[in-house]
Amino acid sequence: MTGDNPATLGQEQPVAQREKKRVAVAMSGGVDSSVAAALLVQEGYEVIGMMMRLWSEPGSTGSLPTNRCCTPDQMADARRIANHLDIPFYVVDVQDHFRQNIVQFFIDEHLAGRTPNPCIECNRKIRFTLLLEHALALGADFLATGHYAQVQRVDGAFQLSKGEDDSKDQSYVLYTLNQQKLAQVLFPVGKFRKSQVRKLAEQFGLTVAGKQDSQDLCFLADGDYRRFLNEYSDDAIRPGPILTEEGQELGQHAGLPYYTIGQRKKLGISSPIPLHVLRKETNHNALVVGPRASLGRQTMMIRDLNWISGKPPAASDRVQIKIRYKALPIAGTVSILGADYARATLEEPVFGITPGQGAVFYNDKICLGGGLILEDSSPASGDSHMPQRVNGGQ
Repeated sequence: MTGDNPATLGQEQPVAQREKKRVAVAMSGGVDSSVAAALLVQEGYEVIGMMMRLWSEPGSTGSLPTNRCCTPDQMADARRIANHLDIPFYVVDVQDHFRQNIVQFFIDEHLAGRTPNPCIECNRKIRFTLLLEHALALGADFLATGHYAQVQRVDGAFQLSKGEDDSKDQSYVLYTLNQQKLAQVLFPVGKFRKSQVRKLAEQFGLTVAGKQDSQDLCFLADGDYRRFLNEYSDDAIRPGPILTEEGQELGQHAGLPYYTIGQRKKLGISSPIPLHVLRKETNHNALVVGPRASLGRQTMMIRDLNWISGKPPAASDRVQIKIRYKALPIAGTVSILGADYARATLEEPVFGITPGQGAVFYNDKICLGGGLILEDSSPASGDSHMPQRVNGGQ
């Protein structure tokens, strides 16, 4: 480690060993994208800073809409970093596209009884589609982001792999990328740990070195998605019965979108044993609850598949499967049922398999692809042997 060359904190050669060309960096005003831009400047790329202006609902005081990913402060930070690095900076207005494709998707999925991950959809339809197109229109050869993931080229094909910092790895939300897009993207901070990225920011003289990471859904004014759904959904969110697996009514729920699979607290019912949300029956507007053991599943159906290499693993191949961003990977196999559908079979029961979340497949550190979990997961057999770890339940 030296004080003169911040990039020596990494253990790999310059990003992907690609010919130095023009790169547009998706900047957010945060430490990760700022360091990504600084590394690329240092490595000799011609760098352009780009920031998306995203839709958000107005604040509670009636102020102008402010998305958490592009507040005036965030935008000022990004512009300040661009000036510090002596690179041009552009703001791309994607508010309407974001409202129609991400926010409406979030609302529709909840109304359908599913729990979506908007970050996956944003990467699919906004960041690595619309923003990538803007970058290419500016003459850029690549779009770089501050994601913790890595891209390698092996035997002429691109692979997406986990970031070096396993606690920050973001390959889960990038499974929708394909060969064409992986050829056009760079993830400069993926080879570093978060602590190293902050140290790099200090050595580069970036004012955002100590800035905290954003957490909540970016388009919510107050972080309350239940209040948001009530105000912005066209269909009425109606109360309905809370039922046991046997059909006994225990009380009334406030509206199916307000609950998630595995949830135990704030159900408003009393029981001699802890009860969890098992499923949502949208046809009957019923919330079905039961003991923790009933949450276990060993199979799940998956839709909207994307395989990064262009082809799925063989049915006999053992893969690791993540059912949520922070879930532990569980070993299993994948059976392809059609172009867009598959069944995943897990080697052990998993709690909290949630329709609408991503099921993402790995071969060790290599992300193979994934899809969205469907409603018809099958109960696991042998519930008395359930493991005690939680994989994604609320």
